[in-house]
Amino acid sequence: MKRPLLSVALLLPLASSLLLTGCGGSPSADASGESDGSGSVTLNVGDQKGGSEAILRAAGELDDLTYRIKWSTFTSGPPLLEAINAKAVDVGGVGNTPPVFAAGSGSKIAVVGASHGSSAGEAIVVPKDSPLKKPADLKGRAVAVAQGSSAHYQLIASLKKAGLGIGDVQLKYLQPADALAAFSRGKVDAWAVWDPYTSQVLRTSGARVLTTGQGVTNGLSFQVASPGTLKDSAKSRAIGDYIDRLERAQAWVFKHPEAWAKAWAKETGLPYEVALDAVKRTNGTRVPVAVDDAAIASEQAIADTFAELGLIPGRFTFKDFVDTRFNKSRPASGTAPLSYGKASS
Repeated sequence: MKRPLLSVALLLPLASSLLLTGCGGSPSADASGESDGSGSVTLNVGDQKGGSEAILRAAGELDDLTYRIKWSTFTSGPPLLEAINAKAVDVGGVGNTPPVFAAGSGSKIAVVGASHGSSAGEAIVVPKDSPLKKPADLKGRAVAVAQGSSAHYQLIASLKKAGLGIGDVQLKYLQPADALAAFSRGKVDAWAVWDPYTSQVLRTSGARVLTTGQGVTNGLSFQVASPGTLKDSAKSRAIGDYIDRLERAQAWVFKHPEAWAKAWAKETGLPYEVALDAVKRTNGTRVPVAVDDAAIASEQAIADTFAELGLIPGRFTFKDFVDTRFNKSRPASGTAPLSYGKASS
C-alpha cells in the first residue's frame, strides 16, 4: 500500500526555529531580547523558540521583575549549554539528555532546577499502514532519530524493553526536517521524535504511535546554570526568583491550556490544534520538582547508557554537576505529572 506523503513544508519552519530541548544543532544563538526590570542585576538567560520567555510572558510573570533579563534564543539544548560553559549565558532550560552530553565532555555546568512531565510525547511513530505493531517489530528496520536527543535515549530504552539492542535496527541520524522527509517518502520505517513534532505528525499525516517513553524515560527537564554565576550572590538570588516564576507560569498553563496553546502557536508558527495537542500530551503536564537523589540516579543511568555505547567520552558522576540550593520544598522528582486526559490525534 502506498504511504501518504506528509507535507514537509508544514514542519520546515518549525524545524528551523523550534528544535526543542533534546536535539542537536548549530552552536549559535539567534537574536536576543530583553525583559525590563528594576535593579542593577542583569540575568543572561538562554532560551529556545516558544520556551521560557513565551510562557513567562503569557502567564504575566515578567511584569514585576526586580532585575533585568537578557534573552538569547538557541536552536536547541546542546548549543545553549555550550554558551553556559563559555559563561555567555547564566541559566537556561533543556531536556534530560543535553546535560548528560555536556557533563560527559567536561563542561562547566550546574543543574539547579527540574520539572517532571508526561513522556507521552516522546514517541516512536510509524505510517498508519505500517505492518509494525510493537517495538520488537523494529528489528532490522530503519529508524530515524536525532543523535544525542531525548528521543535517542527513548529509542534505546524502548528497544531494550523489547529485548533488542541498538545494533538490531538501522539507525538513521537525522534532524527533524530531514527525518520528516525520509519518513514521508518511505525511506525509514519509523521515527523516534518528541513533541511538538509528535503531535504535528500524528494530526497532519495519520501516522500512529508504535510506543512512547511512558515507563521507559524519566520525563525530566532541567534548568542549568553557570557555576561561576552561582558564586555571585545577587545573580544567584535572581536565578532562584526566575525558577520560582517558571513554577508559577507552569501552574498557569495547567489552568489555561487553550490560552497557552494560542500564545505558543503564535510564537512558533504551529497550527493551534497541534499546539493544543502538544500542551495536553506533553507541554502542559509539567510539575516543578526537586533535583533529588532519584532524579540524579535517573540521569546517571542515562549517562551510563550513552557511555556504554561510546557516544560520550566515558563514565562520570552526574551528581558532581548538580547544585541543590533551589530545591526548597518542591515535591520529589517522581511526582506524577498533571494530565488533561487523552489528546486528540
